[in-house]
Amino acid sequence: MLSLLLKTLLHYEQSQLQVMNTPYVCTSCDLVHKKCISLPPKIMITRHHHPISHSYSLQQNQSENWECRICHDEVNTRFGSYYCSKSDCNYIAHVNCATHKEIWDGTIFLEDEESLLESMHLITDVIEEISNNGEDRAARVIKHAYHDHNLILSSGGEIKEDNNCDGCTGPISTPFYSCDNCKFFLYKNCAELPRIKRHPFHKHFLTLKNVVDYPLTCRVCFRPHHGFRYECLKKHSSFHIDIQCSLLSDTLKHPGHEHPLFLVHSYQGKCRGCLYKGFKILAYTCTKRCDFTLDIRCVTLPLTAWYKYDTHPLTLTYSDDSSPSQHYCDLCEKERHPNLWFYYCADCDNSLHINCAIGDYPLIKLGSQVIAVLHRHPLTFVKNIWNCPPCKKCGELCNGQTLECKDPECNSSFHGLCVGFIVNK
Repeated sequence: MLSLLLKTLLHYEQSQLQVMNTPYVCTSCDLVHKKCISLPPKIMITRHHHPISHSYSLQQNQSENWECRICHDEVNTRFGSYYCSKSDCNYIAHVNCATHKEIWDGTIFLEDEESLLESMHLITDVIEEISNNGEDRAARVIKHAYHDHNLILSSGGEIKEDNNCDGCTGPISTPFYSCDNCKFFLYKNCAELPRIKRHPFHKHFLTLKNVVDYPLTCRVCFRPHHGFRYECLKKHSSFHIDIQCSLLSDTLKHPGHEHPLFLVHSYQGKCRGCLYKGFKILAYTCTKRCDFTLDIRCVTLPLTAWYKYDTHPLTLTYSDDSSPSQHYCDLCEKERHPNLWFYYCADCDNSLHINCAIGDYPLIKLGSQVIAVLHRHPLTFVKNIWNCPPCKKCGELCNGQTLECKDPECNSSFHGLCVGFIVNK
């Protein structure tokens, strides 16, 4: 039987005897810090969907991958680590990574918590099903928690360009659910979102909520948005994210870089896509330690966009080797920074600034009203394609996404940045 001897390191300073550290040492093995003796045997973290167990050392056959799945540095399994004990899972993490305050909520995992996670139901009640190829069954009519009427599944047919999903606010595409009584649409995937989920951006459970009235600002990409959100319901917490951000995981592969990227908290530095210098923000950086990092706004940019004078989709482009005389936006006709990402059509040689292509507020639903800061009437979000009136504040044309005053006294158009509008934080 091993015996643990308390080994106290003493330091004499200013005529006083001070205890600097109190590790434990095994007479046959190695020294262990006191704080490591009291580590919980099993915890649940935001970065993995199974509980992970603590071990002071691992045999080689207990894990196939010695790379920490949080910081992506090597794990020396002669020392302590947290690992997943599931037979088909090789997740492993450093002790300090797994117990980081942004990743673990500080609570010990309880066995009944796993059954709670597995029993989280989707937010829909199925009213009618249809047979799919004689085997699988699909929900044809559902009742959704955030709409008063039944929603019916559509898998084909004509789709109007101005229809957007009321969950993620993206342009609607099949399959989707819609309401016969009003203009309400949901992607099938958005209709099936879980009511409660863990997410690597936040250490507490997040609950699916609906944005009502005025838009909210996502706390990770900082875009105002309508639609659904995932929100932390802990007291004094104000954390919430839009649906687009909620679909991100702790690692991803982006076409703008050759290596996988992993999530880091409290990043300080420049984003490669927009050159914005963030301070203690969430970001994705290269697993191979290249000098490549993206903030959440650039990670969530759509890979394609449309331009009214081009019959092809414009592709998100990450570098520009053309001559300086070509560094201009074909929509606003202003200069483009050669090191900033942009949208480009190689067939037609059209180049657009990011915001000229997708708008300043891509997650705001068209037709919604907001209260302007610098205008006395409510303003409505519209999209100008061919008829582009001048902004009443700056005088430049309102191309694309525009705020419009429908009051008979005004009948004016504004850029969102020119008048500002109220959003909830």
